[in-house]
Amino acid sequence: MDGSSYYIPATAMAVAFAFKAPALVRSWRDPLLRSVCALLALAGAVFFFAAPPTIVKVNDLTGITNVSAPLVYALLSAFSAACLVLVVNWRGGPPAVTRSLTRRITAGYGVVILALVALFALGDTPVERLRDFDTYYALTPYIREMIVLYLAALTVASLAMTVLCWRWALQVHGWLRAGLVIIVTGYMFNMAYLVTKFTAVIARWSGGNLDDLSTYAAPALASIGGQISAVGFCLPLACQRVGDQWTTWSTYRRLGPLWRELRPVSAHIGREGRLAWWSSAELQVTQRESDIHDGMLSLYPYFDPDLRAHAYDAAVAGGSDPDQARAEADAAMVTAAVRARAKDPEGRVISAAEAPDGPHDGPRDLVRMSLALRRSPVVAAVRGTAGVRLT
Repeated sequence: MDGSSYYIPATAMAVAFAFKAPALVRSWRDPLLRSVCALLALAGAVFFFAAPPTIVKVNDLTGITNVSAPLVYALLSAFSAACLVLVVNWRGGPPAVTRSLTRRITAGYGVVILALVALFALGDTPVERLRDFDTYYALTPYIREMIVLYLAALTVASLAMTVLCWRWALQVHGWLRAGLVIIVTGYMFNMAYLVTKFTAVIARWSGGNLDDLSTYAAPALASIGGQISAVGFCLPLACQRVGDQWTTWSTYRRLGPLWRELRPVSAHIGREGRLAWWSSAELQVTQRESDIHDGMLSLYPYFDPDLRAHAYDAAVAGGSDPDQARAEADAAMVTAAVRARAKDPEGRVISAAEAPDGPHDGPRDLVRMSLALRRSPVVAAVRGTAGVRLT
């Protein structure tokens, strides 16, 4: 594998982290977001510092032969911890339990990283090895223990991740299950990576030579597994975000008929350019709901409770459930009020009415009301009678 095989996934991780960074700044206290960003940053760092050109550069800059080995091993250990922490926070549970598990995982792998550095300092690695460090120094005192320690730490994390994600996948559905299955698939490649590494190292201990497994096969397996796992982590989060956006824009669109119905009577509806077109979907929905509430407030003196009651009865008689019937009755009352307001251009009813303090019959389902304006025969009857009460 040449440098590009490492730098391309490192760049992809860096781009993903850059997209997440603004949200991290805004919501630093969100443990799930922190875990995702830590995972992306560490994954990118592992690929970057494991690239042979980077290894040469780091060794040259520090003046310490093979110092890149403990650096990459430490980053791999930190990445393993980040994966476990992400799953713990992703799955949720009592906050105290989640924080306790996070601290224990972080502390455990922190000890591993310190041990890796100490063992490297105690060992002797005079010959720079860019690709076959593990097998070349498999018999060297202290370095041998360092290699076994990092492989053991990765094995523990991989087994834990595989078991946790598989058990969780059996309990959930949809995109989350798909993401967890993909993560498990990626960790199967990671386990294959560890098997090839252990096999090559043990062969050296036994006097054999299976260095090609460690030098060529293992990095390819690690790269494939890392990228598959990254897809598994990102897929449910991205799909949830897309789904939330779809739901929000769908709400915005479904509020359209009610918004347009109230447009002639609202002082705010119709002002162009109050929100930029690129404003968030949530902000657009909030603005539309505010416009609707303003329009309904201006119509309050024209609301006819008797018409609403008759419309409710007609909707129930037509087969609507109580919630749907209330929405149809509210929509019919709004439709009649808009027409009544249009027949009172001088606002005599408003002038004679007491200052409204808002409706007293509880919150209204604006989306159902909006859909009823287009679909309900009760509302169509009110439109046809131009405000005459239903009988």
